[in-house]
Amino acid sequence: MSTTVQLEVKDDHIALITLQRPEAANAFSHQLMDDLHLVVEELEKKDDIRCVIITGSGDKAFCAGADLKERATMNQQQVVQAVHRIGETVNLMENVPVPVIAAINGAAFGGGLELALGCDIRYASETAKMGLTETSLGIIPGAGGTQRLPRLIGLGRAKELIFSARRVNADEAYDIGLVEKVVPQELLLEEVMQLAERIAANAPLSLKQAKTAIQKGQDVGLTTGLDMEWMCYQVTIPTEDRLEGLQAFKEKRKPIYQGK
Repeated sequence: MSTTVQLEVKDDHIALITLQRPEAANAFSHQLMDDLHLVVEELEKKDDIRCVIITGSGDKAFCAGADLKERATMNQQQVVQAVHRIGETVNLMENVPVPVIAAINGAAFGGGLELALGCDIRYASETAKMGLTETSLGIIPGAGGTQRLPRLIGLGRAKELIFSARRVNADEAYDIGLVEKVVPQELLLEEVMQLAERIAANAPLSLKQAKTAIQKGQDVGLTTGLDMEWMCYQVTIPTEDRLEGLQAFKEKRKPIYQGK
């Protein structure tokens, strides 16, 4: 059973993942990464999950990145392997087939911010602070930060933050497009849950195909991206959910989607 990551399945097809190392600012230890992989594997066996939320325990940290105390005991090869493992963990979250929301409840630095960047949507508490601070430690972001941050906020702003190792507060993160919304700490999970419920009310196959089209389209030119979108659209045509959506619209009621 997981000891550093908690999985809770909420009503309406929503899964809540909580990193449970508050004594270490929810940092990436080997154990936490192993537990998070196990939790995602468990989620993938559940056909009824339509949206995932990931957050940190407590009100001080979402995830502070690598566990530097643990890293101090490693040799060079072990450090390389540990960083690679963080990258694999971020990729794992990015590849969850349904929408994933990061509820950034506090500090998100280094690999912690890279984890949030691997999510589809980011909400932050007013007290959250974040940054890719690796150059101040003699390294660079190694779990996707140099690639995902420019794609999200633009090349110049990403370079400024990475080169300077500067930390930003929640309001600045919102201003530059790093997070989609800033809310009071005590309302963060409530706000995120409301968004998750709105997402989960939609057709699950449509959510998966929309995410696939968006994700894969980012890595190709517009013409190829449009072809990918059309392929994903066609997957939804023969589904029972599409017919249910049309019938519900005609009858002026909420659709009841079954993921078929």
